[in-house]
Amino acid sequence: MVKIQEQYIINGKGQRTGVILPIEKYEELLEDLRDLVVIAERRDEPVISFDKLKERLRENGIL
Repeated sequence: MVKIQEQYIINGKGQRTGVILPIEKYEELLEDLRDLVVIAERRDEPVISFDKLKERLRENGIL
């Protein structure tokens, strides 16, 4: 989990209207968001066990 030290932009009524983040934290959040998108897109793909994956990798000479 990303620890964020944010600063808020506040309007004349004292309401938060924006946020300022360090660029490193912003980039980490974007990467996490991209990962979540990939997970969501692949949710319905068939799954295989870890042992089956290792077997396939050995068959292909990767392991």
